[in-house]
Amino acid sequence: MSDPVDALVVIFTEFYYWVTIPLMFLIHVGFCMYEVGASRWRNHMHTLMKNTMLIPLVTVTFFFFGWWIYFALPNGPGITGGLLEAPWATGWSPLMGPHLGGATAGFSSDDTILWSRLNGVFWAAFLLFSWTAASIVSGAVIERIRSTAFWMAAVLIGSVTWIIDASWGWHPDGWMVQKLGYHDAYASGVIHAVAGGFALGLLTVLGPRLNKFRADGTARRILPQNPWLVCIGLFLIYVGFWGFYVACNVPFYDIQAGEEVFYSATTIYLTPTTLSAITYNFLMSLSGGLLMGYMVSRGDAFWTYSSGLAGVIAASAGNDLYHPIQAMFIGALGVIFMYKMHYWVERRFKIDDAVGAVAVHGYAGVFGVVVAGFMLWGYPASPNPDYATVSPLGQLIGAFVMFFVLGFLPAFILAKILNRFGMLRVPKAVELAGLDLGEIHTRAECAAELEQATAQSGREPSGRQV
Repeated sequence: MSDPVDALVVIFTEFYYWVTIPLMFLIHVGFCMYEVGASRWRNHMHTLMKNTMLIPLVTVTFFFFGWWIYFALPNGPGITGGLLEAPWATGWSPLMGPHLGGATAGFSSDDTILWSRLNGVFWAAFLLFSWTAASIVSGAVIERIRSTAFWMAAVLIGSVTWIIDASWGWHPDGWMVQKLGYHDAYASGVIHAVAGGFALGLLTVLGPRLNKFRADGTARRILPQNPWLVCIGLFLIYVGFWGFYVACNVPFYDIQAGEEVFYSATTIYLTPTTLSAITYNFLMSLSGGLLMGYMVSRGDAFWTYSSGLAGVIAASAGNDLYHPIQAMFIGALGVIFMYKMHYWVERRFKIDDAVGAVAVHGYAGVFGVVVAGFMLWGYPASPNPDYATVSPLGQLIGAFVMFFVLGFLPAFILAKILNRFGMLRVPKAVELAGLDLGEIHTRAECAAELEQATAQSGREPSGRQV
């Protein structure tokens, strides 16, 4: 880079994304604390290890093929074209490693200059989104899933399904943006609805925890083991969400792209926004969620803290354009929707979502995507005037694609296959004694306890036995 102004723009952008990465890492720290706080003592280490080991598994798979999927598949299954070449995003590319932007065989000079500096931080920012998607699923299935089953699910959502939906609906030229006018600036659907749907697909096959439901079908409430960890974990997720929001923006971009020059921050779609806008709307939607969560749950701490997160998620699809008061009310209404849906689904279908992840992320995310279709009806989804504008129908179709097609369905199929071969759920004896003892064997002196539980357990549970 010989021009100092151009160099400053590129290096500033590189540093901007680099800062978002440790902030988003706090999301994962928060999820670990939150899930341990929600689980019972005999499952703590299993919960931590399950969530820890998704980091290397998703990172390695995302390096080899997840990053390539984002750039290769924006046209969908042949809807607006075929596969695109993305030589900078393959694991063997010289630009997937240390590179200062010199001449590189097979790359244009512009591609070399851009990707040599920005590829690693872009990749890592998207990777942290992948961890988040997998961690959302992790909380829903605690205390009964086999570690290997969860890790396969984590790779599927973290390096395949969520990044496909990002390519389709969170790419400036994604087919959903072109044809549906899909708008999801801060990932109500792209991360949260897909992860919530994925968790529901696993839970449908996995079944509830032992003794979750009484003989008459009513649900017992299994309280968090450590509400303090739940509180601190969710506050860390709030902090990490700042990095998440900032990473969804491009910090410095000429949105005119013609004879006139106008530099601005933009969304992932390259539509203009400001950091001030998302600061207002993040805090107002968080506040709307917390207030409504406190009211609808009658002061229940677990749901109040979770509702703050749900409020942000419900408003995230349009938080680049909402007025702050709109963001507050949308966050509050999203909490009512997700809270009521959680308990209706639990009663009707006997779904045991241990931490309310399907509700907080899935139902609130779907709500956010659909509401944005009405609130932003007619807004351009892209700077390209040939692309569709935002509409209720486009957002409704987008929500269905995110939650069901790329969320629920792949997880349900994977869970069915694993369950068929006895690889999905731990045996009843292990669940009774605790997964720390049965799967991890953290304390050898507890082997007798496991043997005793095995002798008392009888047969193993099928999908919905309690």
